[in-house]
Amino acid sequence: MAEENNIQVPRVKLGNQGLQVSKLGFGCMGLSGAYNSPLSDEDGINIIKHAYNKGITFFDTADIYGNKANEVLVGKALKQLPRENIQLATKFGIVNADISNMVVKGTPEYVRSCCEASLKRLDVDYIDLYYQHRVDKSVPIEDTMGELKKLVEEGKIRYIGLSEASPDTIRRAHAVHPITAVQMEWSLWTRDIEEEIIPLCRELGIGIVPYSPLGRGFFGGRAIVDNVTADSSLTLHPRFKGDNLDKNKKIYGRIESLGKKHQYTPAQLALAWVFKQGEDAVPIPGTTKIKNLDQNIGALGVKLSENDLKELSDAVPIHEVAGARSYEGLDNMVWKFASTPPKDSRVST
Repeated sequence: MAEENNIQVPRVKLGNQGLQVSKLGFGCMGLSGAYNSPLSDEDGINIIKHAYNKGITFFDTADIYGNKANEVLVGKALKQLPRENIQLATKFGIVNADISNMVVKGTPEYVRSCCEASLKRLDVDYIDLYYQHRVDKSVPIEDTMGELKKLVEEGKIRYIGLSEASPDTIRRAHAVHPITAVQMEWSLWTRDIEEEIIPLCRELGIGIVPYSPLGRGFFGGRAIVDNVTADSSLTLHPRFKGDNLDKNKKIYGRIESLGKKHQYTPAQLALAWVFKQGEDAVPIPGTTKIKNLDQNIGALGVKLSENDLKELSDAVPIHEVAGARSYEGLDNMVWKFASTPPKDSRVST
């Protein structure tokens, strides 16, 4: 098993605009609930501080997490850490995160108001990396990016990111102001970004931030070793339900067997696979447990040959993964936009 105590978390360039981050980031969403019950401020702050003391400096939040409570929690933690050493990322754009009533907004006025509100909740003077969380298809991406560019010029944000954006949107956004990072789901069982998004990011010099690199905890044993609680959003996720879960347990069994063979945990193998996809990929797994955080750090020390990596990939054939990667109904749902669709046919996709 990888010994995390002896591992130094390296620093890497995220994109080619000058941002440097720890090779392993920390997704803060779960600290305020989502897959689990929210932690107390004290426990959440302790986990963030532990991550920092272990060498993680890249922390990811969003205004929608915990209905704004997550940014407040992260802000409190930052008061106990040297701000100049932290790379803080947050997001805007989702007005309502209810899966049955998802609303997104990307008007210039909304961009600015969200940024100002996040700065206040985080109690910081600037945001290192500010993402559009989801693209508002009713607003040309050029309009949204124009306001983000102004915020960079004013020093309120330092770098711009996009989350779950299409190749066309990424290109058009990058033409207005360089995009530093694109955040997308990427893991052993979610690889649909490899065909177009990854090559495009590498062509344009954009860093890649894989979220849910452990398959929303699946490769850490969620729903297999650990139960999914009734208050978890995973009860609505197709891959964690009924026959789909039964089929996916077979995939976990293969990774578990490979873990025993290589003397690593399944989570460490799954995270190491993401690390091995390139230096420009900086995953941001989240956890509410110090033990799991230390194991994630240990994944940086996993040694895998090319044959080992192929063996890992082959153990998770994408056509065998049961269930969509998004929440039930989300892929087929008509997203609701808070703005009136423009006449401009170049709306974002």
